[in-house]
Amino acid sequence: MLRELYGPAAAKVHVEYKPWKITLPSGSTKEIEFATVSSAYHIEINPSDVGTNDRYVVQEIIKEMARSRPIGTSGEKTYKILILNEVDKLSKEAQAGLRRTMEKYANACRLVLCCNNVSKVIEPLRSRCLLVRVGAPQAAQCVDLLTRVAAQEGMGVPAGLIDNIVTTSRRNMRRALLSMEALVVRAGGEGLSENTPVVLPDWEMYIKEIAGDVMREQTAKNLFVVRGKLYELIVNCIPPEVILRTLVRELCRTLDDELKRQAVELAATYEWRLQQGQKAIFHLEAFIAKFMSVFKSYMVSLMG
Repeated sequence: MLRELYGPAAAKVHVEYKPWKITLPSGSTKEIEFATVSSAYHIEINPSDVGTNDRYVVQEIIKEMARSRPIGTSGEKTYKILILNEVDKLSKEAQAGLRRTMEKYANACRLVLCCNNVSKVIEPLRSRCLLVRVGAPQAAQCVDLLTRVAAQEGMGVPAGLIDNIVTTSRRNMRRALLSMEALVVRAGGEGLSENTPVVLPDWEMYIKEIAGDVMREQTAKNLFVVRGKLYELIVNCIPPEVILRTLVRELCRTLDDELKRQAVELAATYEWRLQQGQKAIFHLEAFIAKFMSVFKSYMVSLMG
């Protein structure tokens, strides 16, 4: 979109680590340094990187953009574009502040808000935007891109292996490219075959292990063990929503239709609670405990 508006110059970007002075409600000032990607026409930031200070950072950057508006070819003042990534991870206070700020400086800048889960963006902010959903690429498009990348990089990757990579990555292009690169590096110059296994990421293997623990034993002792493993995933920066989604998918592999329905219903309930609450471990552990109870009751009823 930027290239369409401004031409090739929009692609000339540079990464800058710039300190920003923000004014806190108490009247004191605080300096925060974080990375921005910018060109002459736009600035791209990820405000959730600064944690609880995201509200002030967004406001300061928009004010700065309003003060330094670019001049168009005919001499009139135009606007810059601010791209905010992971808006769904912004705090509710930051989103509310962003709503007021984007109205105040509407003539000086335009905002592009990118998110993975639009339900986590407050309604007043959504109502001020044009919602555009960008779906995942089709499997054929993924195969085409991986084939072109392999050819350009001189990597001998068989067509069958590329199909397996696309299937395993579930049409996630970033993951597919990383998986193909990991396979080539691990092969160490040796030829890859169509039967070469596509290794899952370590965190996903760990969640598979947790799913196996849950299915094997439904006791308080085992729940305590699983809780420790969930903590380990969270500490290693695996998003709680991803943990829950992957865990449900693994559990459903061995369940019948009735239990699948109940598992998905429980997952939906606790995913909503994840969004409303603060401590992710509480809701993940509650989902495991509830699923254990449902699964054990179902097995007892079958035996009876």
